[in-house]
Amino acid sequence: MKIITIIGARPQFIKAAPVSRVLRAHVEELIIHTGQHYDTNMSDIFFEELNIPKPDFQLGIGSFSHGKQTGEMLVGIERILLKEKPDYVLVYGDTNSTLAGSLAASKLNIPIIHIEAGLRSFNKKMPEEVNRILTDHISEYLFCPTDTAVGNLKNENITNNVINVGDVMYDAVLYNRELANEKSEIIKNLEISDEDYHLITIHRAENTDDPERIKNILEALNEIDTLKVWPIHPRTKNVLKSMGYNLDDIHNLKVIEPVGYLDMLTLESQAKKIITDSGGVQKEAYFMRIPCVTVRDQTEWIETLKYDANILTGTDKQSILEAVAKETTPEYLNVFGDGHAAEKILDIIIQ
Repeated sequence: MKIITIIGARPQFIKAAPVSRVLRAHVEELIIHTGQHYDTNMSDIFFEELNIPKPDFQLGIGSFSHGKQTGEMLVGIERILLKEKPDYVLVYGDTNSTLAGSLAASKLNIPIIHIEAGLRSFNKKMPEEVNRILTDHISEYLFCPTDTAVGNLKNENITNNVINVGDVMYDAVLYNRELANEKSEIIKNLEISDEDYHLITIHRAENTDDPERIKNILEALNEIDTLKVWPIHPRTKNVLKSMGYNLDDIHNLKVIEPVGYLDMLTLESQAKKIITDSGGVQKEAYFMRIPCVTVRDQTEWIETLKYDANILTGTDKQSILEAVAKETTPEYLNVFGDGHAAEKILDIIIQ
């Protein structure tokens, strides 16, 4: 059996690590890297740290508008699929790489395996929402991370080959958490103290491309006295620069370059709170029992909202400040599986 896996962005590298590890012991897997994330700190370091096999094909697409980026990926992926003739194409999540891979496979009648299927934020202004909906509707096997995701698909009359296997990101966190504690020196290198800082990650276009929303977020950050550490996404950095923002003006903010996965796990696990608009970081905060404040109007990870483990604020400045200041004692439920999602996916594919 030959499977072609398509990845291109940081969250997909993390998800692919546990799955490729088990797949390659039993089937032939080839990896296409679209190049959606191409900076060393956003790409290469993840392959090195997580022992992900080197991609067999590098498209090197890079950053373009959504339409051009997806179209360039579609052309490159189709060319490889025609040559390699895989039995399945495997995609992750909800990026442009996901959609391009799914469309290319669908046009060639190659069955699609979608890992992390069934997520919905119910906001179609988000490119990720459109990508995940379209991918789900053309996939042959839909591996869901939660019962909520299964229910979302059922509501759209998608019921065949829909299986809740748990979350592969939970697999990755469990596998790498101890390694991060052992190897990462990020806390020492930054000269910060455990549980004495808030970790910031802001990168979604709905925030960074909206002058009013990003202004509110930055003003809220400026009023938070606690030290704030922000590994800034290259795109966010460029957008803020073009808007004329100088992050040096924000009170008690330490801006750093993007970090690898092990360093990020360490920063997350030692933070006092996490302020983010990232879907993956919301989950990692939940896995590591760190209170999270999400500066979005919706989240696809509604399970994290119970018991104030994750507080959804939108970008209203006062709401952000109140959520960050709120003292919570969250209860964390076991809703993301048992940490063996990758093995379950392999068993089903083999059967």
